[in-house]
Amino acid sequence: MSPRVLLLGAGFVTKPTLQILSDDGISVTVACRTFESAQKLSRGVENSTPISLDVTQPEALDAEIEKVDLVISLIPYIFHVAVIKSAIRKKKNVVTTSYVSPAMEELSAEAKAAGITVLNEIGLDPGIDHLYALKVVNEVHEAGGKILSFLSYCGGLPAPEASGNPLGYKFSWSSRGVLLALRNSAKYFKDGKIEEVAGPELMATARPYFIYPGFSFVAYPNRDSTTYKERYNIPEARTIIRGTLRYQGFPEFVRVLVDIGFLSEEEVEILKPSGKTVLWREATMKVLAAKSSDELDLLEAVSSKTTFTNEAEKDRIISGLKWLGLFSDEAITPRSNPLDTLCATLEQKMQYGPGERDMVMLQHKFEIEHKDGSKETKTSTLVDYGDPKGYTAMAKLVGVPCAVAVKQVLNGTISEKGILAPMTKAINAPLIRELKEKYGIECIEQRIA
Repeated sequence: MSPRVLLLGAGFVTKPTLQILSDDGISVTVACRTFESAQKLSRGVENSTPISLDVTQPEALDAEIEKVDLVISLIPYIFHVAVIKSAIRKKKNVVTTSYVSPAMEELSAEAKAAGITVLNEIGLDPGIDHLYALKVVNEVHEAGGKILSFLSYCGGLPAPEASGNPLGYKFSWSSRGVLLALRNSAKYFKDGKIEEVAGPELMATARPYFIYPGFSFVAYPNRDSTTYKERYNIPEARTIIRGTLRYQGFPEFVRVLVDIGFLSEEEVEILKPSGKTVLWREATMKVLAAKSSDELDLLEAVSSKTTFTNEAEKDRIISGLKWLGLFSDEAITPRSNPLDTLCATLEQKMQYGPGERDMVMLQHKFEIEHKDGSKETKTSTLVDYGDPKGYTAMAKLVGVPCAVAVKQVLNGTISEKGILAPMTKAINAPLIRELKEKYGIECIEQRIA
């Protein structure tokens, strides 16, 4: 009898996962809160059955998990604990692409006692990044060397030819999560010391970052990188930074949006849905506390709340604010606060158009000291483009590793029990091999110094 899998979620990364499992003859039950979403995802895919399922109902979740061999949780991470608890009760394996949260980690002993594998962090970032970071780390350590510095940056971006808007960015899913991440604080090791950046200062830390001459990237740190000293077993490393890549101009534009109050979640009366039409210039006047909704007064209010490095920068950013329509007679989509009201406009103006491609860039950079004392700088780089007639690069690079992990848990290649992430050679080597040989997904290593 073919293996049976329950796939929770119908987001943009789920289609490659579903298709690969279907092509391998694995029966997949596609479950979403709304039956229509599940039906849409599974339409035309063999071996797939759509159902409606509310994961907040433990009895209903248990009943579906009982019917399968493994559950894939591609729903928001806040629901993973409920899914894992159900899987423990029913002694079924789990795969997710999300980071292991403290609440998930707490279930490790129970998962081991139930004899189940709960493999997490197996998408792109986290996922492919772990596989290739640890590949180099392990090779260096096995040869008696040390990792002195580890930098890792990843960006999901529009391909250069599709990046022509003020942010150099497009949204293939909710813009809210992208914008909220820009307010996260960051923590990392630099030259042996822990450095911390408060959320409001994050964009000011962005610096140009060289990968290939054909790209103008900037990079900034992402959340807490200090845990990777232990996670990657590199206690000797003096610098450890994991971060995000964007195109040049992005951080300065976002910093101005922060300064003028447009990433705030505080309610503003004029932004509450009321049935009345509100123009953007009226809304911007209230958010900025400007004298009037006249463009000159709005520009004066912007200048009073932020700073620009030079006149050219000021002209570029003001032009971008105009492009977004913040000083215009366009009607807002009221969502109670500046952040969500702005998101409605961003999602409308910054979607991928017909024939446009996305791009993923991931690069690790290692400063290595070999056993004989010689030093080397090595990079491990993945660059991939979406197919306008197929999957986006992001969907492929999250969905394919997830599917490969599912297959390897089902066939016993990955058999360790408990709450896991791809941090060991036993888990990682088979994943690297299948992703490269069957799907052409790999990071290319290069000595650069």
